[in-house]
Amino acid sequence: MHQKQKFFGDRSIIAMLALLSAFPPLSTDLYLPALPHVMEEFNAGQTLVNLSLSLFLISFSLGILIWGPVSEKYGRKPILLTGLVLYTLSSIVCAMSTNVTTLVLARVFQGFGGGAGSAVATAMVKDMYTGRKRESVLAVVMAMVIVAPVVAPVAGAQILRFMSWHAIYWALAGIGLVSFCLSLFLDEPLETPYPGSLFNALGRLAVVMKNPGFSILLMIFSMISLPIMTFIGASAFIYIQGFGMDEQAYSYYFGLNALGALAGPLIYIQISRWFSPGNIIIGSFTCMAVSGSFIFMKGSGSPFLFAPGMLASTLACTLIRPPSTNLLLSQQDEDTGSAASLINFMAMFIGSLGMFLISLETVEDLIPSLGLIQTITGVVCGGLWLLLRKRAFIRKAG
Repeated sequence: MHQKQKFFGDRSIIAMLALLSAFPPLSTDLYLPALPHVMEEFNAGQTLVNLSLSLFLISFSLGILIWGPVSEKYGRKPILLTGLVLYTLSSIVCAMSTNVTTLVLARVFQGFGGGAGSAVATAMVKDMYTGRKRESVLAVVMAMVIVAPVVAPVAGAQILRFMSWHAIYWALAGIGLVSFCLSLFLDEPLETPYPGSLFNALGRLAVVMKNPGFSILLMIFSMISLPIMTFIGASAFIYIQGFGMDEQAYSYYFGLNALGALAGPLIYIQISRWFSPGNIIIGSFTCMAVSGSFIFMKGSGSPFLFAPGMLASTLACTLIRPPSTNLLLSQQDEDTGSAASLINFMAMFIGSLGMFLISLETVEDLIPSLGLIQTITGVVCGGLWLLLRKRAFIRKAG
C-alpha cells in the first residue's frame, strides 16, 4: 500500500472504494422500479420521465471526465468530498421534487457529483497499491460493483412496497452522506499535485491520450463493455418476448448471468497465481469469440442454449477487467486522475453505444446480433492484443 491510512484498515478502504465505484448502478437501478410511479404522480409521459435516466448518465459521464484531472491539481480527497456534497444535496432535491422538471434537473447535478466517486476511486487504487495487490483490489472492487445492479432493483422494489418513490432518493442521499462522513477520515493519497492551472489540468486528458501505450490499449479494452451492455439492454426482450417467459423466470436467468459477472473478477484472483495476465486476457478474448459464435448459430433455439453461451461470454468479459485496468493505469506514471477518468468514461460510452445499437434490432434478430457483436469483439480485440502486447510502447503492469 502506497500510503498508510490512519483511520481505516485495508479491507475498509477497499470496501469504501467499491462503494464509491458503485454509485452509477445504485443511482440508476435502484430507481428503475419507481419509473411508473413517477409517471403516475407527475402525470408525465414516458419520454420525459426517461430523461431522468438518460441525462443522469450523460452528466455522470461528463463528471467522470472533469473530476479526474481536476483531482490531479486539488487532490483526491477535496474533489471526492465536493462531489459527494453535490451528489447528496441533489439526491435530497430529487426526494423533495414536486414536478418532473425539478426531478430531471436534480438528476443532472446528482450524476455530475456522482462522477467524482468513480473517477477518484479508480485513481486512488493506483495511488495506494502496486503490482498484484493492485490487481487484487481492482478485482474485489469490480466484483462488488457488479453486485449493485443485481441487488439495486430488488431493493428498490422492496422500498416501494412500503413507501413512495421519494424514499429511494432519501436512501441515495443517505448513502451519499455516509460516504462523505467516511471520506473525511481518509488520508490524501496524492503526494504531488499538478502545479499548473485548472485549464491546463483539464488539458492533461489530451496529454494522456497522446500516449500510444495508453490510448491504443484504451480502445481495445473499452470494447469489452460492448457484449455486457448490449445483453443488459436486450435481455428482457430476449427472454420475455423471444422465449415467452414471465418476469419471474426472466429474473432467474438474468440473475444467473449476474452471478457469472460477479464470479469473473474473483476467479481472476485465483487463476492469476498460475497464469500471466497477458495469457488470461487472450484466453478470455478467445472464449468471448467462441461463445459468441455459439450464440449466433444456436442461441435462438432455446434459453438452455442461449444462457450458457451468454454466461461464458460474461465470465470472459469480467475476467479481463482487473488485468486490463491495471495495465492501463500502469501506462502513466503521472496524470493518474486523467487516466482513470478516460478509462471509466470510455467504458460507459462504448457500453451505452452498444445498448443503443441493439435497441434498433427486432426481437427475432436480437440473439444473432448479440452473438455477432461478441464474436467480432473477441476476434478483433484478441487479435489486436496479440499483435501489440509486446510492442515497445506498451509498458508492463506495475
